[in-house]
Amino acid sequence: MVYAMCKANLKKIIIFGNSASGKSTLAKKLSKQANAAHLDLDLFAWLPTSPPSRMPISESMHKIEDFMSSHQAWVIEGCYADLLEQIAPRASEMIFLNLPLSLCLQNAKSRPWEPHKYKTKEAQDANLAMLCEWIADYENRDDAFSKQSHQALFESFEGQKTMLVDNQ
Repeated sequence: MVYAMCKANLKKIIIFGNSASGKSTLAKKLSKQANAAHLDLDLFAWLPTSPPSRMPISESMHKIEDFMSSHQAWVIEGCYADLLEQIAPRASEMIFLNLPLSLCLQNAKSRPWEPHKYKTKEAQDANLAMLCEWIADYENRDDAFSKQSHQALFESFEGQKTMLVDNQ
C-alpha cells in the first residue's frame, strides 16, 4: 500500500513556453524539490551541425523515451510542442509559462551562460539579437514553437495543469 502511494506521487512534469520564459530555472527548482531527473529538450532537438538543424522527431523521441524509461520521476522542459504533445500522455502535470514578451526579453538579456548550449559566454551573447527577435515573434508564428501551439497543447491536456503569467 505504501509503495502504491509513493508510486502515485512520482512527478512527471512538462514545462513549456516562449524562449527565456524561465523554463530551465523552474525545471531545475522543481526537479530538485521532487527528487526528479531534469531534461532540457534542447539537448535532444538539434543535430550538431552548423548552422543548427532540427533532429528528426523520431530520433528525438527515441532519446526522450530512453530518458523517461530510465527515471521514475522527471521534469522535461522545452518549447517544442511537436515533441511535448508526444510526451504529454505520460506526464502527470503540465506547466505553461505564458509570460509577457517584455519579461521574456528581459530574461534573455540577463540570462547566465548556458554551457550546455554555447561554448563560451561570448558565443551566447553574440546570439542575443537573434534570440530577442525570435522571442518577440512568439505570438505571430504558427510553428511548433509558437504561442498558438503552446496554447493548443495546454488546452488539450487532461491532467493537472497550471498557466503562469509572471516569473514570481
